[in-house]
Amino acid sequence: MTRRLREHGLALVFAGVGVWTMVYLGLYGFAWTDYDFEVTPAYNALVAGHVWAFFQHAPGYGGSLELRAPFALLPGLWGGGEFAVYQVVALPCLIAAALLGVWLCSRMRALGSSTLARATALTLCVANPITMEACIVGHPEELFGAVLCIAAVLLAQRSRYVWAGLLLGLAIVNKEWALLAIGPVLIALPARRWRTLMLAGAIAVVFYAPLIIAQLTTKATGGALTIAHTATIFQPWQVWWFLGSHGHLVSGPSGIHAGYRTPPAWLSDISHPLIIALGLPLTLLALRSGRSRRGGADALLLLAVLLLARCVLDPWDNVYYPLPFIITLLVWESLTFRRPPLFTLIATAATWAIFEAVPNYANADVQSAVFLIVALPALAALSLALFRPALPALRTGNRPLLGRATRQPAISSSAQ
Repeated sequence: MTRRLREHGLALVFAGVGVWTMVYLGLYGFAWTDYDFEVTPAYNALVAGHVWAFFQHAPGYGGSLELRAPFALLPGLWGGGEFAVYQVVALPCLIAAALLGVWLCSRMRALGSSTLARATALTLCVANPITMEACIVGHPEELFGAVLCIAAVLLAQRSRYVWAGLLLGLAIVNKEWALLAIGPVLIALPARRWRTLMLAGAIAVVFYAPLIIAQLTTKATGGALTIAHTATIFQPWQVWWFLGSHGHLVSGPSGIHAGYRTPPAWLSDISHPLIIALGLPLTLLALRSGRSRRGGADALLLLAVLLLARCVLDPWDNVYYPLPFIITLLVWESLTFRRPPLFTLIATAATWAIFEAVPNYANADVQSAVFLIVALPALAALSLALFRPALPALRTGNRPLLGRATRQPAISSSAQ
């Protein structure tokens, strides 16, 4: 125990400072955020002891509220109010990322990565500026879902099928986009794939059942059955933008959105199912090209591709949507290369610029064009790296498509 503390002590301290920084900078208030409109009614009901009302008021990601419900009750021990609940329910998301960062540093150290590479990876994992933006707008659960999906893939590659199924199920409960992780987990598993999938499904059913029943009995709109609908949310940062039409008044919580388009009528029924359905052909293509033989490394890359495709195809795309992609890319890159995670640094900077800086200087059409100019080549490059044909045709020595690697993928399995 003393040796482990000595080895990981500095990383743990740094991770703790990162969590505190995110709490201080990103959780300073929730007025007029998604948390205020979507989460507060549910947690207020829960704190008051009205459990069924909690299920009735839960938003579309009510499963995430269920997972963090015990934390919502903690402020009652010291008389904390709504603000304390708001901060405390974000802590498990931030702590999960901190633990992932410490583990990642440990693996990188064992693989001979430099101090600079480890420090950069830990910073991006724990104190990422996109994490701060996610906290500010009230969606730390995006970070939690990313950690759960990544952990499920890593455990699957190590033949821990029970833990992989458990974490995959919890990830799907946390948010429905985690269905995209099913393919990567199945690719990483050397065996017992159906058992893992059934376990994940059983966990999801247990958590979603009360949410769905509550919604059906109250005839509520939204809630746990919103996966197939995009309502009227139509953001510039997605591939469908220029199919929308001008000439309509578009408003939101922050006021009138000048220059915004309205979506085509057919889009609301296909976009979210299309994103989930995309996981099947890409997983089959990965299996056909033999990527499963390399296990966790390519499974993580497949997950990164799917998560980036989600951002490109989702009309709801917002600043916190790329966060799971960024964290997944970080883990894959850090376990594949000894150098600092340059691709993740670029992805983080590009995300912040596109969603936070460009809107201050450009109209919605330009914002969309900038997003597509950055996102589509990135998606193509990652897809090419994942689905490239024969290794000898595109490699010379240890040089892969996206850069120089001085070792084999970091993740190993006793089953291989």
